[in-house]
Amino acid sequence: MTRRAPDFPPLESLMFLSRLLLEPANGVAPVSQAAPPLDAEALKFSPDEFADILAFAHLNHVVVRGLERLLTLAGEENGPDWFQLAHGALMSEKARIATALTVLHDVCATFEDRGYTLTVIKSLDHWPDLGSDLDLFTNVAPNEVSRLMAKCFNARIAPRSWGDHLANKWNFVLPGLSEPIEIHIGRLGQTGEQVAIASSLDTRTRQVDAGGYKFRVASISDRLIIATLQRMYRHFNIRLCDIVDTATIADAGLIDYAELRLLADSAGIWEGVATYLAIVSDYVRTYRGTPLDLPRSVLDTARFGGAEIYYDRGFLRVPLMPHSAGLYRSELARVLSRGELQNGARLSLLPLLGTVAVAAERLTGSDKGIW
Repeated sequence: MTRRAPDFPPLESLMFLSRLLLEPANGVAPVSQAAPPLDAEALKFSPDEFADILAFAHLNHVVVRGLERLLTLAGEENGPDWFQLAHGALMSEKARIATALTVLHDVCATFEDRGYTLTVIKSLDHWPDLGSDLDLFTNVAPNEVSRLMAKCFNARIAPRSWGDHLANKWNFVLPGLSEPIEIHIGRLGQTGEQVAIASSLDTRTRQVDAGGYKFRVASISDRLIIATLQRMYRHFNIRLCDIVDTATIADAGLIDYAELRLLADSAGIWEGVATYLAIVSDYVRTYRGTPLDLPRSVLDTARFGGAEIYYDRGFLRVPLMPHSAGLYRSELARVLSRGELQNGARLSLLPLLGTVAVAAERLTGSDKGIW
């Protein structure tokens, strides 16, 4: 009898996919003894173990990258028991992504045709993987966004959580699309406290190709700031995709640390950004033997690193007390010091939302309706 799947994948799934996806970019065997090179013996896991790995890959948005690497290592000749399952899961995920990209492109084109700027945030950071929703940002008025989405795509607005109202974001459900389209309007941050960064975000965008389409996406610096806001100030957890994504752009030398610090300072979250990068670097070192090549300014500013995070319920968790609480206090102090009393009032609600969300997640497994 096949065992019932656990509520959350075990730690072994995280460790295996980390070994799989965090090999050195140049293909050199990892130095770390914690992550020996993968060989045929390491790929001999049972169908149940593969089910755990696949569940973790879905939860952490690394299905395409993980399964493509896994299938390449296994080879088609004398493939293991899970080979066909992996191939089928990969084809299914690619089909889902292709459908989502087509709709995403249509939405972006509809706004652009009317002279409106619409930027894809977060969703394409994981490419060739794609998240479970499609995130966009615009400074177009909310009533116009809703009108266009209803008229052109027959979209309806999903029920909004407390956090949605504060963050000034709307989720749209489109017929035939499994992923909601989440549009952030004029604000960033869990409570919508980040106005200055949001107001200039579209001046720093770049264009990327994905699935045969061209998309306007956030700059590398804005991408890291948004990731930090989401991981260190909102969810207090880090997905494996975040680590792989950040390591990839760092390895490629795409991060302008001077620009990143300038923008993060203006948002009052430089300590959070530096801490996020330090956590990623420490985690990468566990599997490669060497950390990311971060400048001294980042390492000196980081409040803590990878030693403080832990695995729980499918994610790498960032401790709330005192670690995340300290970052929150710094952001609030910076917002208030600029005289942004309204944004400070929004931000002051974060501990209440966070407390309720954590309680809801522990009771029900979801923080929906709160965040």
